[in-house]
Amino acid sequence: MAQKPSIPKGTRDFGPVEMAKRNYIFNTIRSVYELYGFQQIETPAQETLATLMGKYGEEGDKLLFKILNSGDYLSKIDDEELKERNTLRLASKICEKGLRYDLTVPFARYVVMHREELQLPFKRYQVQPVWRADRPQKGRYREFYQFDGDVVGSDSLLNEVELMQIVDTVFSRFGVRVQIKINNRKILTGIAEVIGAADKIVDITVAIDKLDKIGIDNVNAELREDGLSEEQIQKLQPIIMLEGSNEQKLNTIAEVLASSETGLKGVEETKYILGYLTSLNNEIQLDLTLARGLSYYTGAIFEVKALDTPMGSISGGGRYDNLTGIFGMPGLSGVGISFGVDRIYDVLNALDLYPKDSVTTTQLLFINFGERETAYCLPIINKVRAKGIRSEIYPDASKMKKQMSYANAKQIPFVALAGESEINEGKVTLKNMETGEQQMVTPDELIERLSK
Repeated sequence: MAQKPSIPKGTRDFGPVEMAKRNYIFNTIRSVYELYGFQQIETPAQETLATLMGKYGEEGDKLLFKILNSGDYLSKIDDEELKERNTLRLASKICEKGLRYDLTVPFARYVVMHREELQLPFKRYQVQPVWRADRPQKGRYREFYQFDGDVVGSDSLLNEVELMQIVDTVFSRFGVRVQIKINNRKILTGIAEVIGAADKIVDITVAIDKLDKIGIDNVNAELREDGLSEEQIQKLQPIIMLEGSNEQKLNTIAEVLASSETGLKGVEETKYILGYLTSLNNEIQLDLTLARGLSYYTGAIFEVKALDTPMGSISGGGRYDNLTGIFGMPGLSGVGISFGVDRIYDVLNALDLYPKDSVTTTQLLFINFGERETAYCLPIINKVRAKGIRSEIYPDASKMKKQMSYANAKQIPFVALAGESEINEGKVTLKNMETGEQQMVTPDELIERLSK
């Protein structure tokens, strides 16, 4: 017996029902972005490694999927290099391209390449797959979709406010209760300064970003490995474990950061953003442990988690003042968010929040009784489809039971039957598959009923 084909770990197939659900997610987020004036772009799945490397920190670089050069990619590698088995050095010589890790860095590259064509501030959204060589687990995949929105060319914190309103609107439309967490990389920089570890800011943020996953003891152990002293680690404890309302936390951290100009700037920015977000449907919380390890964030940072099912982060983002500078365009500020489509898909599944009509593909099935009946039904189907009603006719004149089973399997809510009596009266019999009720109607009456 031939072995069944398989797909790579961390990837998934999506059948018709799954795609209907995913399209509901895509269409919902797309409509909200467009409500706020965002425009869509796309970028290639492949980027040069020169574009990707060094943009995600050391840990991110390790998760990049690299693509072997075409042709004889070993022709420029000598035997000694092969014997050394230095993976990183070999990869740098035999791979010039990689699969995109996220949509933000390719977007920065796009902005630099197309600067003369863009009207600033430029508000773009983008929905495409990304790839990470991560360990697959529940809610974490190696191939997954992101749905990003970014604003570049504006320093205004109103952009952060609107992005949080977009997040709130999207999840309100989905019916998902979420907690929006906010912090500021300037606050984290200030914390590193006041505990005397300014040179360890990257290590500190990478470590405390794992607090929810590994706990305070393991975070502290990682900080020790990174070279922080016991005194510095102890100074950090009351800061990252700070509790209270957003206002109380901001007041306390402002006192702690009184000697740090950068830290106080972060407090001021956070106060401004939170001041405009008091009317959100969902909870927003200042979380000083939120770090989002990616090295390009420079200001406000955000993360969103579902409250009613454990799924990790389902959206996140932040301000990046320096990203386009790495591509030769310094000084262009940007801020963005990313919706994790695959995790949102799992959340809506877990909470059973898909509207019934979002997974209904065909609304009306015409039963096939034979050639004469089909010839009668086809003009009616054309008329029905012209009114936007999704319809199909069973292609074969099979037994009624088989055709009805097909309708049930596809969850088609209505079936139309046309036999000799219906043809003589110029009507069809419309059957409601849920209630079993059926009635003979004209084509116009059929359209009127299904249009409701």
